[in-house]
Amino acid sequence: MREIEPDVVMYGTIVNGLRRTGNTIRAVSLLRIMEEGSCKPNNVVYNTVIDSLCKDRMMDDALKLFSKMNEQGIRQDVVTYTSLIHGLCNFGRWKEATRMFREMLDRGIAPNVRMYSVLLDACTKEGKMKEAEGVLGVMIQRGVDPNVVTYSTVMDGYCLQGHIDEAMRVFNTMVERGVHPNVFSYTILINGYCKKMKMDEAMHLFQEMPPRELQPNTETFNAMLQGLFRSSRCGAAQELFNEMQAVGIIPNSQTYGILLDGLCKNGHISEALSLFHIMERNGLDLNVVMYNILIDAFCKDKKLHTARALFSNLSSMGLDPDFKTYTMMIQGLCEEGLLLEAKELFVKMEHNGCLPNDVTYNTIIRGFIGQHKCYEALILIEEMVQRGFSADASSCSLIVDILSTKGQDPALREVIKKFMPKDSHGMHDVE
Repeated sequence: MREIEPDVVMYGTIVNGLRRTGNTIRAVSLLRIMEEGSCKPNNVVYNTVIDSLCKDRMMDDALKLFSKMNEQGIRQDVVTYTSLIHGLCNFGRWKEATRMFREMLDRGIAPNVRMYSVLLDACTKEGKMKEAEGVLGVMIQRGVDPNVVTYSTVMDGYCLQGHIDEAMRVFNTMVERGVHPNVFSYTILINGYCKKMKMDEAMHLFQEMPPRELQPNTETFNAMLQGLFRSSRCGAAQELFNEMQAVGIIPNSQTYGILLDGLCKNGHISEALSLFHIMERNGLDLNVVMYNILIDAFCKDKKLHTARALFSNLSSMGLDPDFKTYTMMIQGLCEEGLLLEAKELFVKMEHNGCLPNDVTYNTIIRGFIGQHKCYEALILIEEMVQRGFSADASSCSLIVDILSTKGQDPALREVIKKFMPKDSHGMHDVE
Protein backbone atom coordinates (compact mmCIF):
# COMPACT_ATOMS: atom_id res chain seq x y z
CA MET A 1 0.00 0.00 0.00
CA ARG A 2 1.13 3.52 -0.81
CA GLU A 3 1.68 5.71 2.24
CA ILE A 4 -0.58 8.77 2.38
CA GLU A 5 1.45 11.95 2.85
CA PRO A 6 -0.33 14.35 5.24
CA ASP A 7 -1.31 17.59 3.54
CA VAL A 8 -1.41 21.09 5.06
CA VAL A 9 -5.11 20.71 5.97
CA MET A 10 -4.43 17.51 7.92
CA TYR A 11 -1.47 19.09 9.70
CA GLY A 12 -3.56 22.17 10.45
CA THR A 13 -6.31 20.03 11.99
CA ILE A 14 -3.80 18.27 14.27
CA VAL A 15 -2.14 21.56 15.30
CA ASN A 16 -5.56 23.03 16.10
CA GLY A 17 -6.41 19.98 18.20
CA LEU A 18 -3.16 20.34 20.11
CA ARG A 19 -3.94 24.03 20.72
CA ARG A 20 -7.39 23.24 22.05
CA THR A 21 -5.99 20.67 24.50
CA GLY A 22 -3.22 23.01 25.68
CA ASN A 23 -0.37 21.04 24.09
CA THR A 24 1.48 24.12 22.83
CA ILE A 25 4.95 22.56 22.90
CA ARG A 26 3.79 19.63 20.74
CA ALA A 27 2.12 22.07 18.35
CA VAL A 28 5.43 23.95 18.00
CA SER A 29 7.26 20.63 17.41
CA LEU A 30 4.82 19.69 14.66
CA LEU A 31 5.31 23.11 13.07
CA ARG A 32 9.09 22.49 13.02
CA ILE A 33 8.52 19.09 11.32
CA MET A 34 6.43 20.82 8.66
CA GLU A 35 9.05 23.54 8.12
CA GLU A 36 11.74 20.89 7.55
CA GLY A 37 9.56 18.62 5.42
CA SER A 38 7.96 18.90 2.00
CA CYS A 39 4.56 20.09 3.28
CA LYS A 40 5.22 23.68 4.36
CA PRO A 41 2.99 25.38 6.95
CA ASN A 42 0.61 28.09 5.72
CA ASN A 43 -0.62 31.18 7.60
CA VAL A 44 -3.48 29.19 9.21
CA VAL A 45 -1.01 26.80 10.89
CA TYR A 46 1.25 29.68 11.98
CA ASN A 47 -1.75 31.63 13.33
CA THR A 48 -2.88 28.60 15.35
CA VAL A 49 0.55 28.11 16.95
CA ILE A 50 1.01 31.86 17.60
CA ASP A 51 -2.40 32.00 19.30
CA SER A 52 -1.50 28.99 21.43
CA LEU A 53 1.82 30.56 22.46
CA CYS A 54 0.11 33.84 23.37
CA LYS A 55 -2.48 32.05 25.50
CA ASP A 56 0.32 30.13 27.24
CA ARG A 57 2.00 33.48 28.01
CA MET A 58 4.99 32.65 25.78
CA MET A 59 4.96 36.04 24.07
CA ASP A 60 8.62 36.20 23.02
CA ASP A 61 8.30 32.84 21.24
CA ALA A 62 5.11 34.05 19.53
CA LEU A 63 6.86 37.24 18.34
CA LYS A 64 9.80 35.21 17.00
CA LEU A 65 7.37 33.08 15.01
CA PHE A 66 5.71 36.26 13.73
CA SER A 67 9.12 37.48 12.46
CA LYS A 68 9.73 34.11 10.85
CA MET A 69 6.48 34.48 8.90
CA ASN A 70 7.81 37.80 7.57
CA GLU A 71 11.13 36.25 6.59
CA GLN A 72 9.41 33.43 4.71
CA GLY A 73 6.93 35.73 3.00
CA ILE A 74 3.91 34.06 4.63
CA ARG A 75 0.90 36.37 4.69
CA GLN A 76 -0.10 37.73 8.08
CA ASP A 77 -3.74 38.68 8.57
CA VAL A 78 -6.06 40.18 11.18
CA VAL A 79 -6.11 36.83 13.04
CA THR A 80 -2.30 36.90 13.45
CA TYR A 81 -2.30 40.48 14.72
CA THR A 82 -5.29 39.97 17.03
CA SER A 83 -3.59 37.09 18.87
CA LEU A 84 -0.34 39.03 19.30
CA ILE A 85 -1.97 42.34 20.31
CA HIS A 86 -4.18 40.51 22.82
CA GLY A 87 -1.14 38.76 24.29
CA LEU A 88 0.88 41.99 24.52
CA CYS A 89 -2.03 43.79 26.21
CA ASN A 90 -2.34 40.98 28.77
CA PHE A 91 1.32 41.58 29.68
CA GLY A 92 0.85 45.37 29.84
CA ARG A 93 3.19 45.84 26.88
CA TRP A 94 1.09 48.75 25.57
CA LYS A 95 3.74 50.43 23.39
CA GLU A 96 4.41 47.20 21.49
CA ALA A 97 0.69 46.52 21.15
CA THR A 98 0.06 50.07 19.81
CA ARG A 99 3.01 49.80 17.41
CA MET A 100 1.72 46.48 16.13
CA PHE A 101 -1.80 47.88 15.65
CA ARG A 102 -0.42 50.82 13.62
CA GLU A 103 1.73 48.43 11.59
CA MET A 104 -1.35 46.39 10.80
CA LEU A 105 -3.26 49.48 9.61
CA ASP A 106 -0.25 50.62 7.52
CA ARG A 107 -0.25 47.24 5.80
CA GLY A 108 -3.88 47.72 4.83
CA ILE A 109 -5.19 44.98 7.14
CA ALA A 110 -8.63 46.03 8.37
CA PRO A 111 -9.41 45.36 12.06
CA ASN A 112 -12.53 43.29 12.70
CA VAL A 113 -14.94 43.29 15.66
CA ARG A 114 -12.76 40.77 17.51
CA MET A 115 -9.69 43.01 17.20
CA TYR A 116 -11.57 46.07 18.44
CA SER A 117 -12.99 44.04 21.35
CA VAL A 118 -9.44 43.05 22.35
CA LEU A 119 -8.33 46.70 22.34
CA LEU A 120 -11.41 47.83 24.26
CA ASP A 121 -10.96 45.09 26.84
CA ALA A 122 -7.35 46.13 27.38
CA CYS A 123 -8.26 49.83 27.71
CA THR A 124 -11.12 49.24 30.14
CA LYS A 125 -9.10 46.91 32.38
CA GLU A 126 -6.47 49.65 32.71
CA GLY A 127 -9.13 52.28 33.36
CA LYS A 128 -8.23 54.13 30.14
CA MET A 129 -11.80 55.10 29.26
CA LYS A 130 -10.91 58.02 26.96
CA GLU A 131 -8.83 55.63 24.88
CA ALA A 132 -11.70 53.10 24.94
CA GLU A 133 -14.14 55.72 23.64
CA GLY A 134 -11.55 56.59 20.96
CA VAL A 135 -11.35 52.95 19.84
CA LEU A 136 -15.16 52.78 19.71
CA GLY A 137 -15.24 55.97 17.60
CA VAL A 138 -12.60 54.66 15.14
CA MET A 139 -14.50 51.41 14.87
CA ILE A 140 -17.74 53.18 13.86
CA GLN A 141 -15.87 55.52 11.44
CA ARG A 142 -14.35 52.52 9.68
CA GLY A 143 -17.77 50.96 9.20
CA VAL A 144 -17.33 48.13 11.70
CA ASP A 145 -20.55 47.84 13.70
CA PRO A 146 -19.99 47.42 17.45
CA ASN A 147 -21.87 44.42 18.82
CA VAL A 148 -23.37 43.78 22.25
CA VAL A 149 -20.03 42.45 23.57
CA THR A 150 -18.22 45.60 22.43
CA TYR A 151 -20.69 47.94 24.12
CA SER A 152 -20.85 45.78 27.26
CA THR A 153 -17.05 45.88 27.57
CA VAL A 154 -17.10 49.71 27.58
CA MET A 155 -20.01 49.73 30.07
CA ASP A 156 -18.09 47.38 32.36
CA GLY A 157 -15.05 49.67 32.18
CA TYR A 158 -17.10 52.67 33.32
CA CYS A 159 -18.71 50.63 36.12
CA LEU A 160 -15.27 49.51 37.35
CA GLN A 161 -14.36 53.22 37.57
CA GLY A 162 -17.60 53.93 39.46
CA HIS A 163 -19.00 56.03 36.57
CA ILE A 164 -22.43 54.41 36.36
CA ASP A 165 -24.01 57.38 34.50
CA GLU A 166 -21.46 57.00 31.70
CA ALA A 167 -22.16 53.27 31.57
CA MET A 168 -25.88 54.04 31.25
CA ARG A 169 -25.12 56.50 28.42
CA VAL A 170 -23.28 53.73 26.51
CA PHE A 171 -26.22 51.37 27.18
CA ASN A 172 -28.68 53.90 25.70
CA THR A 173 -26.40 54.48 22.68
CA MET A 174 -26.32 50.74 22.09
CA VAL A 175 -30.13 50.54 22.13
CA GLU A 176 -30.45 53.60 19.85
CA ARG A 177 -28.11 51.97 17.32
CA GLY A 178 -30.36 48.90 17.19
CA VAL A 179 -28.14 46.55 19.20
CA HIS A 180 -30.18 44.48 21.65
CA PRO A 181 -28.80 44.28 25.21
CA ASN A 182 -28.30 40.79 26.62
CA VAL A 183 -28.30 39.40 30.17
CA PHE A 184 -24.61 40.28 30.53
CA SER A 185 -25.28 43.94 29.63
CA TYR A 186 -28.06 44.22 32.21
CA THR A 187 -26.01 42.44 34.87
CA ILE A 188 -23.12 44.91 34.41
CA LEU A 189 -25.44 47.89 34.98
CA ILE A 190 -27.34 46.26 37.84
CA ASN A 191 -24.05 45.45 39.57
CA GLY A 192 -22.86 49.04 39.00
CA TYR A 193 -26.01 50.53 40.53
CA CYS A 194 -25.90 48.10 43.46
CA LYS A 195 -22.30 49.09 44.27
CA LYS A 196 -23.43 52.73 44.28
CA MET A 197 -26.32 51.74 46.61
CA LYS A 198 -28.82 52.97 44.02
CA MET A 199 -31.20 50.08 44.55
CA ASP A 200 -34.30 51.65 42.94
CA GLU A 201 -32.42 52.03 39.63
CA ALA A 202 -31.01 48.49 39.95
CA MET A 203 -34.46 47.07 40.68
CA HIS A 204 -35.97 48.95 37.71
CA LEU A 205 -33.43 47.34 35.34
CA PHE A 206 -33.92 43.94 36.97
CA GLN A 207 -37.69 44.12 36.44
CA GLU A 208 -37.19 45.34 32.86
CA MET A 209 -35.47 42.10 31.84
CA PRO A 210 -38.39 39.59 31.67
CA PRO A 211 -40.56 41.82 29.38
CA ARG A 212 -37.53 41.91 27.02
CA GLU A 213 -37.52 38.07 27.14
CA LEU A 214 -34.26 38.04 29.14
CA GLN A 215 -34.01 35.71 32.14
CA PRO A 216 -31.76 37.04 34.94
CA ASN A 217 -29.00 34.50 35.65
CA THR A 218 -27.18 33.57 38.85
CA GLU A 219 -24.76 36.52 38.52
CA THR A 220 -27.69 38.96 38.11
CA PHE A 221 -29.42 37.63 41.24
CA ASN A 222 -26.12 37.67 43.16
CA ALA A 223 -25.56 41.35 42.30
CA MET A 224 -29.09 42.24 43.43
CA LEU A 225 -28.81 40.22 46.65
CA GLN A 226 -25.50 41.86 47.54
CA GLY A 227 -26.95 45.33 46.88
CA LEU A 228 -30.06 44.68 48.99
CA PHE A 229 -28.03 43.40 51.94
CA ARG A 230 -25.63 46.37 51.71
CA SER A 231 -28.69 48.63 51.81
CA SER A 232 -29.89 46.74 54.93
CA ARG A 233 -32.98 45.51 53.05
CA CYS A 234 -32.71 41.98 54.43
CA GLY A 235 -36.40 41.15 53.97
CA ALA A 236 -36.29 42.11 50.29
CA ALA A 237 -33.11 40.06 49.87
CA GLN A 238 -34.75 36.98 51.40
CA GLU A 239 -37.77 37.39 49.09
CA LEU A 240 -35.49 37.70 46.07
CA PHE A 241 -33.59 34.57 47.11
CA ASN A 242 -36.91 32.68 47.25
CA GLU A 243 -37.89 34.08 43.83
CA MET A 244 -34.54 32.99 42.42
CA GLN A 245 -35.22 29.39 43.36
CA ALA A 246 -38.86 29.59 42.26
CA VAL A 247 -37.84 30.49 38.69
CA GLY A 248 -35.34 27.62 38.60
CA ILE A 249 -32.08 29.54 39.00
CA ILE A 250 -29.74 27.41 41.11
CA PRO A 251 -27.81 29.38 43.76
CA ASN A 252 -24.04 28.85 43.66
CA SER A 253 -21.44 29.07 46.44
CA GLN A 254 -21.12 32.83 45.85
CA THR A 255 -24.89 33.23 46.39
CA TYR A 256 -24.73 31.46 49.74
CA GLY A 257 -21.63 33.46 50.70
CA ILE A 258 -23.55 36.69 49.97
CA LEU A 259 -26.50 35.48 52.09
CA LEU A 260 -24.31 34.52 55.06
CA ASP A 261 -22.27 37.71 54.86
CA GLY A 262 -25.36 39.89 54.41
CA LEU A 263 -27.20 38.35 57.37
CA CYS A 264 -24.13 38.60 59.63
CA LYS A 265 -23.33 42.21 58.73
CA ASN A 266 -26.93 43.19 59.40
CA GLY A 267 -26.88 41.60 62.85
CA HIS A 268 -28.83 38.45 61.98
CA ILE A 269 -26.10 36.00 62.96
CA SER A 270 -28.51 33.41 64.40
CA GLU A 271 -30.35 33.31 61.07
CA ALA A 272 -27.01 33.01 59.27
CA LEU A 273 -26.06 30.04 61.46
CA SER A 274 -29.46 28.40 60.82
CA LEU A 275 -28.95 28.84 57.06
CA PHE A 276 -25.48 27.37 57.40
CA HIS A 277 -26.87 24.27 59.16
CA ILE A 278 -29.54 23.87 56.45
CA MET A 279 -26.74 23.99 53.86
CA GLU A 280 -24.89 21.27 55.82
CA ARG A 281 -27.99 19.05 55.99
CA ASN A 282 -28.65 19.51 52.26
CA GLY A 283 -25.12 18.39 51.44
CA LEU A 284 -24.14 21.70 49.83
CA ASP A 285 -20.45 22.39 49.35
CA LEU A 286 -19.19 24.49 52.24
CA ASN A 287 -15.91 26.30 51.84
CA VAL A 288 -13.52 28.07 54.18
CA VAL A 289 -14.83 31.51 53.06
CA MET A 290 -18.28 30.64 54.46
CA TYR A 291 -16.76 29.46 57.73
CA ASN A 292 -14.71 32.66 57.93
CA ILE A 293 -17.83 34.82 57.57
CA LEU A 294 -19.48 33.09 60.52
CA ILE A 295 -16.35 32.82 62.69
CA ASP A 296 -15.71 36.55 62.22
CA ALA A 297 -19.32 37.42 63.10
CA PHE A 298 -19.38 35.29 66.27
CA CYS A 299 -15.98 36.55 67.43
CA LYS A 300 -17.15 40.15 67.02
CA ASP A 301 -20.39 39.30 68.86
CA LYS A 302 -18.33 37.94 71.80
CA LYS A 303 -19.75 34.44 71.24
CA LEU A 304 -16.40 32.72 71.27
CA HIS A 305 -17.79 29.27 72.09
CA THR A 306 -19.71 29.21 68.77
CA ALA A 307 -16.69 30.52 66.86
CA ARG A 308 -14.56 27.78 68.47
CA ALA A 309 -17.10 25.12 67.49
CA LEU A 310 -17.10 26.31 63.87
CA PHE A 311 -13.30 26.43 63.83
CA SER A 312 -13.09 22.87 65.19
CA ASN A 313 -15.62 21.68 62.60
CA LEU A 314 -13.36 22.70 59.71
CA SER A 315 -11.12 19.65 59.93
CA SER A 316 -14.07 17.24 60.07
CA MET A 317 -15.28 18.82 56.81
CA GLY A 318 -11.87 18.23 55.22
CA LEU A 319 -11.15 21.97 55.08
CA ASP A 320 -7.96 23.76 56.07
CA PRO A 321 -8.19 27.08 57.90
CA ASP A 322 -6.47 29.91 56.02
CA PHE A 323 -4.58 32.87 57.52
CA LYS A 324 -7.87 34.83 57.80
CA THR A 325 -9.46 32.04 59.85
CA TYR A 326 -6.52 31.88 62.25
CA THR A 327 -6.23 35.67 62.50
CA MET A 328 -9.92 36.11 63.33
CA MET A 329 -9.77 33.41 66.00
CA ILE A 330 -6.58 34.89 67.48
CA GLN A 331 -8.21 38.33 67.63
CA GLY A 332 -11.32 36.89 69.27
CA LEU A 333 -9.21 35.11 71.90
CA CYS A 334 -7.11 38.20 72.56
CA GLU A 335 -10.18 40.38 73.03
CA GLU A 336 -11.43 37.92 75.65
CA GLY A 337 -8.04 38.09 77.40
CA LEU A 338 -7.19 34.47 76.49
CA LEU A 339 -3.61 35.27 75.50
CA LEU A 340 -2.14 31.84 76.23
CA GLU A 341 -4.72 30.15 73.96
CA ALA A 342 -4.15 32.84 71.30
CA LYS A 343 -0.39 32.21 71.41
CA GLU A 344 -0.92 28.43 71.18
CA LEU A 345 -3.12 28.92 68.11
CA PHE A 346 -0.52 31.28 66.62
CA VAL A 347 2.17 28.57 66.98
CA LYS A 348 -0.19 25.85 65.74
CA MET A 349 -0.96 27.96 62.67
CA GLU A 350 2.63 27.75 61.42
CA HIS A 351 2.98 24.09 62.37
CA ASN A 352 -0.04 23.40 60.13
CA GLY A 353 1.72 25.02 57.19
CA CYS A 354 -0.21 28.31 57.28
CA LEU A 355 2.40 31.05 57.70
CA PRO A 356 1.31 34.12 59.67
CA ASN A 357 1.46 37.39 57.75
CA ASP A 358 1.77 41.02 58.89
CA VAL A 359 -1.95 41.17 59.80
CA THR A 360 -1.68 38.11 62.06
CA TYR A 361 1.45 39.45 63.78
CA ASN A 362 -0.11 42.87 64.35
CA THR A 363 -3.25 41.25 65.74
CA ILE A 364 -1.50 39.12 68.37
CA ILE A 365 0.99 41.88 69.25
CA ARG A 366 -1.90 44.30 69.91
CA GLY A 367 -3.50 41.60 72.06
CA PHE A 368 -0.42 41.32 74.29
CA ILE A 369 0.14 45.07 74.45
CA GLY A 370 -3.52 45.63 75.33
CA GLN A 371 -3.07 43.33 78.35
CA HIS A 372 0.21 45.15 79.29
CA LYS A 373 2.28 42.04 78.44
CA CYS A 374 4.90 44.27 76.80
CA TYR A 375 7.93 42.00 76.94
CA GLU A 376 5.96 39.04 75.52
CA ALA A 377 4.87 41.40 72.75
CA LEU A 378 8.50 42.37 72.11
CA ILE A 379 9.51 38.76 71.47
CA LEU A 380 6.83 38.65 68.76
CA ILE A 381 7.93 42.08 67.48
CA GLU A 382 11.52 40.87 67.04
CA GLU A 383 10.29 37.79 65.20
CA MET A 384 8.01 39.95 63.05
CA VAL A 385 10.83 42.34 62.12
CA GLN A 386 13.11 39.42 61.21
CA ARG A 387 10.43 38.23 58.77
CA GLY A 388 10.33 41.64 57.10
CA PHE A 389 6.94 42.79 58.43
CA SER A 390 6.16 46.15 60.02
CA ALA A 391 3.57 47.70 62.29
CA ASP A 392 0.20 48.93 61.09
CA ALA A 393 -1.40 52.19 62.29
CA SER A 394 -3.24 50.57 65.24
CA SER A 395 -0.12 48.83 66.53
CA CYS A 396 1.94 52.01 66.13
CA SER A 397 -0.41 54.04 68.31
CA LEU A 398 -0.30 51.39 71.05
CA ILE A 399 3.51 51.24 70.87
CA VAL A 400 3.74 55.03 71.19
CA ASP A 401 1.77 54.67 74.42
CA ILE A 402 4.33 52.14 75.70
CA LEU A 403 7.20 54.45 74.81
CA SER A 404 5.62 57.30 76.73
CA THR A 405 5.44 55.20 79.92
CA LYS A 406 8.48 52.90 79.57
CA GLY A 407 10.68 54.94 77.30
CA GLN A 408 13.66 54.84 79.64
CA ASP A 409 14.20 51.11 79.09
CA PRO A 410 17.08 51.00 76.50
CA ALA A 411 16.33 47.43 75.35
CA LEU A 412 12.68 48.30 74.85
CA ARG A 413 13.56 51.44 72.89
CA GLU A 414 15.96 49.61 70.55
CA VAL A 415 13.50 46.86 69.61
CA ILE A 416 10.65 49.31 69.10
CA LYS A 417 12.88 51.49 66.89
CA LYS A 418 13.33 48.47 64.59
CA PHE A 419 9.61 47.81 64.60
CA MET A 420 8.28 51.34 64.08
CA PRO A 421 8.50 53.03 60.66
CA LYS A 422 11.09 55.81 60.74
CA ASP A 423 8.55 58.54 60.07
CA SER A 424 6.03 57.32 62.67
CA HIS A 425 4.49 60.03 64.80
CA GLY A 426 5.59 59.76 68.36
CA MET A 427 9.11 58.46 67.75
CA HIS A 428 10.61 61.93 67.99
CA ASP A 429 8.95 62.43 71.37
CA VAL A 430 10.98 59.65 72.94
CA GLU A 431 14.35 60.20 71.25
